[in-house]
Amino acid sequence: MLHVRFRAFGCWLWLLLSCWAAPATAQSSAAAGALLTPEQFLGYPLGGRFTPHAELLRYVDHVVQHAQGRMKLQPYGQTYENRPLEVVQVASPENLARLDAIQHNNLRLAGLENGAVQRQQPGIVWLSYNVHGNESVSSEAVMQVLYDLANPQNQQTQQWLQNTVVVIDPCVNPDGRERYVQWYNRVSNRQANASPYAWEHHEPWPGGRYNHYYFDLNRDWAWQTQIESRQRLTLYNQWLPQVHADFHEMGPDAPYYFSPAAKPFHADVTPWQRTMQNVIGDYNRKVFDQNNWLYFTRETFDLFYPSYGDTYPTFNGAIGMTYEQGGSGRAGLSFAKSDGDTLTLTQRIAHHHATSLATIQATSEKHDDLLKEFQQFFERGRTKPQGEYKSFVVAGSGDPGQLRALTQYLDRQQIRYGYAPKRLKTRGFNYMSGKTENVQVEARDVVVSMYQPKSTLVKVLFEPKPALEDSLTYDITAWALPYAFGLKAYAVAQRLDNSGAAPATTTVKGAAATGTPYAYVARWNNLQDVRFLSRLLQQKVKVRVAQRPFEAAGQQYQSGTLVITRSGNESLGKRFDQLVQAQADSSGVVVQAVNTGFSTSGADFGSGYVRFVNMPKVAVLAGEGVSPTAFGEVWHFFEQQIGYPITVLGTDYFSSVPLAKFDVLILPDGYYGDALSDRQLENLKSWVRSGGKLIAMEGGAAFFAGKKDFALKTKPADSTAASQKNPYRALRRYADAEREQIQEFVQGSVYQVQLDNTHPLAFGYGPSYYALIRDTLNYRFLGEGAWNVGVLKKNNYAAGFAGSRARRKLNDTVVLGAQDLGRGQVVYFGDNPLFRAFWQGGKLLFGNAVFFVGQ
Repeated sequence: MLHVRFRAFGCWLWLLLSCWAAPATAQSSAAAGALLTPEQFLGYPLGGRFTPHAELLRYVDHVVQHAQGRMKLQPYGQTYENRPLEVVQVASPENLARLDAIQHNNLRLAGLENGAVQRQQPGIVWLSYNVHGNESVSSEAVMQVLYDLANPQNQQTQQWLQNTVVVIDPCVNPDGRERYVQWYNRVSNRQANASPYAWEHHEPWPGGRYNHYYFDLNRDWAWQTQIESRQRLTLYNQWLPQVHADFHEMGPDAPYYFSPAAKPFHADVTPWQRTMQNVIGDYNRKVFDQNNWLYFTRETFDLFYPSYGDTYPTFNGAIGMTYEQGGSGRAGLSFAKSDGDTLTLTQRIAHHHATSLATIQATSEKHDDLLKEFQQFFERGRTKPQGEYKSFVVAGSGDPGQLRALTQYLDRQQIRYGYAPKRLKTRGFNYMSGKTENVQVEARDVVVSMYQPKSTLVKVLFEPKPALEDSLTYDITAWALPYAFGLKAYAVAQRLDNSGAAPATTTVKGAAATGTPYAYVARWNNLQDVRFLSRLLQQKVKVRVAQRPFEAAGQQYQSGTLVITRSGNESLGKRFDQLVQAQADSSGVVVQAVNTGFSTSGADFGSGYVRFVNMPKVAVLAGEGVSPTAFGEVWHFFEQQIGYPITVLGTDYFSSVPLAKFDVLILPDGYYGDALSDRQLENLKSWVRSGGKLIAMEGGAAFFAGKKDFALKTKPADSTAASQKNPYRALRRYADAEREQIQEFVQGSVYQVQLDNTHPLAFGYGPSYYALIRDTLNYRFLGEGAWNVGVLKKNNYAAGFAGSRARRKLNDTVVLGAQDLGRGQVVYFGDNPLFRAFWQGGKLLFGNAVFFVGQ
């Protein structure tokens, strides 16, 4: 509440100062305590300039304060840069007075709360603005929307509110918006320059689209890896609106897009949801036709990938929609389009304002049908779930850290699960083998039943191979949670009992069997283990890593196991045991205390095969030439996921950096042709030869392919295709060009990568792991002096869309590799195991590259 009071004081002070300098009309209105229009409050008309985020929130506060009894401000969190996140709840006075009852009754309609259901209920519409920071028009438009909803003289909006509760998020991505607005206001001319060549139409790297860590929040709805998403979705799932609209912008030459969406529709988008998309589209079309505004529908923006602001609400029972206005960060205040017209911020605001009100109107006038279908959506999930599979089983005997991460994820999604009470044999789809076969369910395996309110979301997140009705889709095409978490799992056609007891959990085993332990050992399986190692190293605890399997205290341990001996840590005294146990508890890692350094098989703890893990000084390259999102994924991994220090180096001054100050340098995906000169490349090689470790990812790896001294080489052109040239191929139809092009594409497909898990880069894995491949990798196997740690052999495809020519290339290619270069190493990641931070199964590979390779 402190920050709310502080902002209220700031709002009062700002109003006092603005009244001193404002026109007489604004002064008199403020003095009278009247509700001010955006122009009266800001001192400039909407569209006259871009409004800083703090100023936007001050106007939001002003409107809410002047709409007591009809509006309620609810803070729901803060961004990484500590900017407030909040929604405004808007309703008629009668409905606002019983807002809690409406909210809980809505959850009862969905079957997520117990209790009697009240049939008389307003519809709930949630409007999300500015999820992409440089698509900034929507947060300008929201001020006019709020004014119209608060204005008691606006009989139209007050009538709509009789049947509707409106939840408005004025800015989903404040950090990205502020990055854009501050830049634009700094570089723009006094009079907006519409020329496409003007400085104000060319954002610098990394642009304002992303959040603090350069994640695309519109791809994070389902995964919730970012703090903004987790806080917002916690509140969203307490409401579960019937309608959700997400406001965006696209290129400045485009007109306006609204529903109905394009194909492919996911198979679990219901016929009613498709119909209602058309109905709400008609409300929007009517106002656009009346104003002679251009628009299009049913193109480009599909409803397939589950982590968008339209699809995730859809799979949670809503009518989810994307609205796209031509403009984006390129357009500024005024932009000369290629057709000769000039697009202004004022026009863009008018369009988003119009669709906002039309969506509220549609929700109000169709609220009875929306509520009825909303209730039936969840009722069908509880009683008649759709799809071939009725239960999903995740083996409890697997990686306990990953299993805990999965159940925590399910809890956030309000997905119910239980545990198998006993062993049973059945048939099911085995995610690891990719086949339907006899499977054995063990007692205390995790069982997720389709017979629950969130049944549709369960099906979408667990389905092994989503049905794709059209290959021209906008994003990745495979994401099943067992693959993403790297867990052994089955999809079963029958409803299984999940009433068994949860397994007991403990972090320290055998702790004080006979006094003070000789050492602690911890298995190396997942991200939590990397976090544990990170914390130990930063606490100055000396840690060793087993290079080979061994047996101790009757337990088998694989390569990569952490060995934390008392020897070498004497300086810590009694703090040694406390530190190890405290970090195990906070990381969620199980450690085994042992009373001897003797291994009953394998290397003893003093062997040369049990090596010290040095605490590396890590740097990552950022700036022009580097993908902002790929850099952000690395940055987020270190700062937020494992809490390890990392130094960010800019490409603009990289040539002057003394590389000897660092042990590890990471090159994320990007185009390094301009970022790294020939001289810098030679410096890099000299640094590696002197003992440095270079980790090159995706485009970073491709940059080194074929260059002198680097083992990575591309494969030759497809000789088979070349020998079968069709003389009539040049006569292909223009209309088919896009579909022919996708034969070369891999749209986020799951492939089984074969691993050499004797190499430190693959410690903690079995003979393979499932990777999310997003590019047509076409590399030769590495030659002498290098190791092909992860490869794709023939027929390693598991799920998702890959074009026919892409599939041919994704055979016999290296995905993960390492080479020695002098006293250092080069690590190649053909794909990105940190992609969007949600593919949990690959993160250990990256931890291995940083901490183990070269030890």
